[in-house]
Amino acid sequence: MIKRSKPMSERVYIFDTTLRDGEQSPGASMNTAEKMRLAGQLEKLGVDVLEAGFPAASEGDFDAVSQIAQKLKITEVAGLARASKEDIDRAWGAVQHAVKPRIHTFIATSDIHLKYKLNMTRDEVVKNAVEAVKYAKSFTENVEFSAEDGSRSDRDFLCRVFEAAIEAGATVVNLPDTVGYAIPSEFGELVKYVMDHTPNIHKAILSIHCHNDLGLATANTLTAINAGARQAEVTINGIGERAGNTSLEEVVMALHTRPNYLPMETNIRTEAIYPSSRLVSMITGILVQPNKAIVGANAFAHEAGIHQDGVLKNPMTYEIMKPETVGLNRNKLVLGKHSGRHALRSRLKDMGYDLSDEELSVVFTKFKELADKKKHVVDEDLEVIVTEGILRTSDIFQLEYQHVTSGTTVFPMASIKLSVNGRSVQGAGYGNGPIDASFNTIAKLTGTEAELLRFSVSAITGGTDALGEVTVRLKENGLIALGKGADPDIITASAKAYVNGLNRLEYLKAHPVQASQFM
Repeated sequence: MIKRSKPMSERVYIFDTTLRDGEQSPGASMNTAEKMRLAGQLEKLGVDVLEAGFPAASEGDFDAVSQIAQKLKITEVAGLARASKEDIDRAWGAVQHAVKPRIHTFIATSDIHLKYKLNMTRDEVVKNAVEAVKYAKSFTENVEFSAEDGSRSDRDFLCRVFEAAIEAGATVVNLPDTVGYAIPSEFGELVKYVMDHTPNIHKAILSIHCHNDLGLATANTLTAINAGARQAEVTINGIGERAGNTSLEEVVMALHTRPNYLPMETNIRTEAIYPSSRLVSMITGILVQPNKAIVGANAFAHEAGIHQDGVLKNPMTYEIMKPETVGLNRNKLVLGKHSGRHALRSRLKDMGYDLSDEELSVVFTKFKELADKKKHVVDEDLEVIVTEGILRTSDIFQLEYQHVTSGTTVFPMASIKLSVNGRSVQGAGYGNGPIDASFNTIAKLTGTEAELLRFSVSAITGGTDALGEVTVRLKENGLIALGKGADPDIITASAKAYVNGLNRLEYLKAHPVQASQFM
């Protein structure tokens, strides 16, 4: 047995892959403007490494990664690449202008992947891994190597691959639980085994990348950190392939809340967690479940009388974290129709939105329109306004006008006017209700054959004048997209969500992904 070296640092590096693995959530594709906005927020959050995408997957992904690499001033920007020169060339082409570029290359190491996916021997895998790392190293000193399906790989072979990759120049080696198969105690033992049996492991940082198929991603990640791993690969809200990835907010707040058990630090600004969570939800259209740890609507809510009594006397009786720590401000600044641009800009800056004068003008106009409809405009309202006013400006379809008639004595009808690539089209149609009539009319005007798989409604804010938030799930030709819309009028919110979903489908059609699943 090799004596394990002392960890390089008691700091845990946060590697965020929301823009890459997170985008692999069905329907979660983002356009370049949305990715740029989210990348800026993740830098403010303090992530150490941002995996901006998979440049070889499509031209759209390459362009987005390239623009993000040029925009960020502090954060490392990583591009994913299979163990091939073509992929590595594309990755470097996209990240080369970053302040701190990283090439992240990978190949599978489990016997089941070698036999059925790669059709390669173990020796061939080691050879490919070494060649890929060396080639990536010719571009940058910052190279990460991942052993896909590492948790189901032979332990000694895993150590052999890692040793070879580090010898070839890898500065980070990543052990993924690609299919969410591991159990915490088992995964912790595997990490310890790798630390003990990889002779040159002290020359690199050991990273982990866990999936949540058994609901154990956070538990596995924390166990691995306790065993010696010092980089955690995570996503905001835990979004990602299948059941998702390890949640950034859960890992960070576990370390923050339990330093007595896990005496490690991160560089994350915890007060930016909740705004980041909301932004990801708004952009992807994926709702955060109410009982989601840290960022769910019920995370700091107390209904039971005994709990309420305890919290009133001392919040720590039932709250192990202060809501302000993750960015939830109980004393929110409430804006109304008399508020000016300065107050609006100040509040938006506090929320993480540093808008240009032109963008502020767009938001201010929509803010005034909403303020005329409801008494108070709160943070959640502003998030919707920013998302719809700034991030949706390049959409193919835009809702310009909607009028519906419905009731117990009339047949539901909707009149709709859309902008299609800048050209106005209008029409009318019937349905079983005002929403169905609106959807039928929009479908006719856009020519879509998308199937509506899901329709859900929720209230963003409290009160009878609350913004209604509608989420739809659409499917067309095997592509699945989520659409989201918000408005005080739930029928209008539904139309916005449907149009948003159709825009996302158009984006998916224009940006096909060549490789559908990684780590």
